[in-house]
Amino acid sequence: MEFKTMSEMFLNTTSEYSSKSLYYYKKDGDWIGIKGSDVKNTVRNIASGLRSIDVGLGDNVAILSTNSPRWAMSDFGIICNGSATVTVYPTLLPAQIEYILNNSDSKVVFVENQDQLNKINEIKDNLTTLKHVIVMDDSLSESTDDSSNFLDFLDKGLKYEQNNNFSLAEISKEIKEDDLLTIIYTSGTTGNPKGVMLTHKNLISNVIATINMADLKSSDNHSFLSFLPLSHVLERMTGHFTGFALGCTVYYAESIETVADNLGETNPSIVVSVPRLFEKMYNKINDGLKTAPSIRRKIFKWAYSVGEQTAHITDKSTLTGLTKIKFNLANKLVYSKVRGRLGGNIRFFVSGGAPLSKEVAEFFSYLNITILEGYGLTETSPVLTSNTEEELRFGTVGKPIFNVDIKIADDGEILAKGPNIMKGYYKNDEATKEAIDSDGWFYTGDIGEFDEDGFLKITDRKKSLIVTSGGKNIAPAPLENALITSVYIEQVVAIGDKRNFISALITPNFEALEGYLKSKGHGDLTPSEMVSHQDTLDLYNSEVEERMVDFAQYEKIKKFTVCDRLFELERNELTPSLKIRRKAVNENFKDVIDLMYDSE
Repeated sequence: MEFKTMSEMFLNTTSEYSSKSLYYYKKDGDWIGIKGSDVKNTVRNIASGLRSIDVGLGDNVAILSTNSPRWAMSDFGIICNGSATVTVYPTLLPAQIEYILNNSDSKVVFVENQDQLNKINEIKDNLTTLKHVIVMDDSLSESTDDSSNFLDFLDKGLKYEQNNNFSLAEISKEIKEDDLLTIIYTSGTTGNPKGVMLTHKNLISNVIATINMADLKSSDNHSFLSFLPLSHVLERMTGHFTGFALGCTVYYAESIETVADNLGETNPSIVVSVPRLFEKMYNKINDGLKTAPSIRRKIFKWAYSVGEQTAHITDKSTLTGLTKIKFNLANKLVYSKVRGRLGGNIRFFVSGGAPLSKEVAEFFSYLNITILEGYGLTETSPVLTSNTEEELRFGTVGKPIFNVDIKIADDGEILAKGPNIMKGYYKNDEATKEAIDSDGWFYTGDIGEFDEDGFLKITDRKKSLIVTSGGKNIAPAPLENALITSVYIEQVVAIGDKRNFISALITPNFEALEGYLKSKGHGDLTPSEMVSHQDTLDLYNSEVEERMVDFAQYEKIKKFTVCDRLFELERNELTPSLKIRRKAVNENFKDVIDLMYDSE
């Protein structure tokens, strides 16, 4: 597999797989495929359309949309034009979009629909470089000089091609591996986001490392289900670029709410996700077991114990004797049924974006489902380390990928160097110098350590460490990860910096909590009534105490508050990638937090 730029990779794949359906989307209940030749034609029209409005090499073009084949083809159209894609989360507010479009000098923006177009129209007078908007669902009443429906824009490109000397292959020759491929804005916890500049070389190096690390082959005919935002570098590098490089089929989920149904319909072999999906699956299975008939619970428990005994054996076909008989029976009775709900064809899941609970990873492993946890940042394209099917250790994020060096600084911070390290922050030299030293080492801001076999374990974010008034340094992530495995808990934030003990804000899984309270004879309660009910408080006391057993006394959560709502994106409590903003949560719940400490 030889390519140095993403445009070169695109041309190779669409030539080799011209008759294969590379993208699928669902319409009116049916999955519709788009062949490689049609993908190439659409991308060529997008690129030529951009040329027709004087957007070319070195220009920046934004995409504001949820996942779809049109998102993917727009991205490749921008890239194959020699421009750079600026990814914008569709959940952002107009003021946030305005900052990104202006800071990135975006000349064009692809928007998903009228809702996203309305955001652009609201800020249009403040956009200093934007000159054209393309509406991807063709919902404009008519195209104009500064706005086009997607299909009209393709026609514009086709006319340009007919009247000009235009060739994707020729443009591709002009694109160099150190050219900017994309700007991805990090959802920082304070201040304005920073635009991470990633080059063709950055992302190509990570694609190649991923293919080698996971031992992926074109002949394996893998398929992906895409539902993590393509605005996020993890989904973009893995499901979008890596999958395409191998000529894999990508199914685009209808929405995050339909992922469970879409898994069963599309039978993917590889799915990239964040830990919350696995935590919800884990809780759903355990919750279902509570009300299952006794015989089902016994069979599941037996199969789980068989899985525990055989999990360390990667190739189950090597099992022999009684162990083989037990495994095959457990597979027939339990494992195959769980896998069937996930489509039945899963080779492995990939988990990233946040720490995955060791308990959850082991649970699925014992059901013969592999979750490969990795680690990285937007600034690192993103993968730095990963577990593999051959080298897998739960509770760690695996070993460094082959073309990356990792070391631990004296204060425990993880430093990285390699071809995947970003070019820098867009128009922010000061922040770039803070992040990358003169020797090329990138400072991740994460605290970690290697075990005796070279597996990396992440302790916490450097800025998230809690220092109590007694001088104890406590990492909140292990506490939060221990609690999040409860079926009754949706989100957790541990608190205690400069305080004399650790407390926590807990948001419930309201569906599970409602079911619990109804089993106790309490129905039709409001969220506020649910979280303040004595049975609820007793339940959460039990859940917290059970999960704090393995922690030192000074680390344990001494007090907690069960909140009557979830942390919300609209209140700035979550980043667009749904990570919790601790500072915002602390500010928004200040009175609740103070009350936990004032009563001490």
